[in-house]
Amino acid sequence: MRTATINRQTSESTITLTLDLDGDGTSTIDTGVPFYDHMLTALSRHSLINLDVHARGDIEVDVHHTVEDTAICFGEALREALADKRGIRRFGDALVPLDEALARAVVDISGRPYLVHDGEPAGQEYHLIGGHFTGSMTRHVFESIAFHAGICMHIDVIRGRDPHHIVEAQFKAFARALRTAVEPDPRVSTVPSTKGSL
Repeated sequence: MRTATINRQTSESTITLTLDLDGDGTSTIDTGVPFYDHMLTALSRHSLINLDVHARGDIEVDVHHTVEDTAICFGEALREALADKRGIRRFGDALVPLDEALARAVVDISGRPYLVHDGEPAGQEYHLIGGHFTGSMTRHVFESIAFHAGICMHIDVIRGRDPHHIVEAQFKAFARALRTAVEPDPRVSTVPSTKGSL
């Protein structure tokens, strides 16, 4: 069973997150940040990773702590559920449109955290989406996942105008790339690396 549950409690947030890499995209998401719930629901649906998230944080101050800590938990759960990464495809890529927006994600379950995030239009980081979620949090979510999961991620916005669409296309592209990367490869029974470990 490729599952994991992470509990994280700080003075800023309390989070319980459970994921199942071999799911069907079912999710129950409640972070107190509606737009983030929407993005995590899309991430679950399009990656086919079952996801259960219950988070409470000091969103009356800012959503930053809750959003970041939830992403940290997702990364840690992903790393734990993948274990030694034996038999996975390892690499995944996806190109996803959402109306006028187009995003590309490329993922390597490498054990080495790295994020390249590029192409958002000028000012995207300042948009307040859904009344709570600032555009700058998008990069921070992917950065937190990459670091705590130990994966290499390249996410590029190729084009886009609507701030909501720009963020959602990125989450969906990441989900589709991740889906491929964590899938069991029927032709591989070992760790997919010349080093013998990831």
